[in-house]
Amino acid sequence: MSIKLSNVSKYYGSQAALKSVSFEVERGQIVGFIGPNGAGKSTTMKIITGIIPVSEGEVWINGIKVEEDSLQIRRLMGYLPENNPLYTDMYVREYLLYVAGHYPVKGNKIERIEQIIQETGLGLESHKKISALSKGFRQRVGLAQALVHDPEILILDEPTSGLDPNQIIEIRGLISKIGKEKTVILSTHIMQEVEAICDRVIIIRKGVIVADGKPGEIAMNAGIDKETLLLEFDRKPDSSKIQEIHGILKLKHLSDTQILVETDPAKDMRPILFNFAVSEGLTVLSMQKREMSLEEVFQELTK
Repeated sequence: MSIKLSNVSKYYGSQAALKSVSFEVERGQIVGFIGPNGAGKSTTMKIITGIIPVSEGEVWINGIKVEEDSLQIRRLMGYLPENNPLYTDMYVREYLLYVAGHYPVKGNKIERIEQIIQETGLGLESHKKISALSKGFRQRVGLAQALVHDPEILILDEPTSGLDPNQIIEIRGLISKIGKEKTVILSTHIMQEVEAICDRVIIIRKGVIVADGKPGEIAMNAGIDKETLLLEFDRKPDSSKIQEIHGILKLKHLSDTQILVETDPAKDMRPILFNFAVSEGLTVLSMQKREMSLEEVFQELTK
């Protein structure tokens, strides 16, 4: 089951929410779709699910144009929107049975609902009204309704919002398991979440895709990869002298004895920094190359 967007744009009056967005997602991929607030993430997800139409461009789900058979497309999808709208006067099981009634659920619906309740960790809360649940458990109900009909595609907007650290780990595990057999796009502001479970990252800024690739390769793909060294000395070095070394672009103290230096990528600065330490009577306790974190890549591309 694949998703394909080709030159998709969305306008609200004269305001462009999306500008010629194109990407494809294949079955078995978990894609982290990230960007600052207002970048166009939720708009893109609503277009994929057929909730709102495109202004320009085309969207295909498994070779079917969304605009031509949006009802069939919605049967194939599970969608957890950002605001997670729920019927709070209903009981958990009652609500999931109601949602399941709108889809062609395979097998016994009651058994399927019990399975999803256990998988999403709702067992102890399933007898309660949704209005009586904490924010974290309401989020689990939202995830359960997205999964109840065993969809081929999952579109998850902030799926771990409101969960505590233990719950986040459990839901990440569930998404990872699901992602082996389905197509998953998830939006989140938690970079560690993307690094932990996503095979691929798409970064959007002001309605435009600015990066697309594997988490460990996205900086290089975007042309912003930096040569950075993390050094630790036995005592505090004179940072002003280090900054004077030719090839040192930036320097940041992480502690009195630890520094992070950005260097000229065309030059190996390690022997130069080692010789500097010797000349200053410093002992180098460690020196290691440091890759840009996804958070740093995100900040660089969206600031």
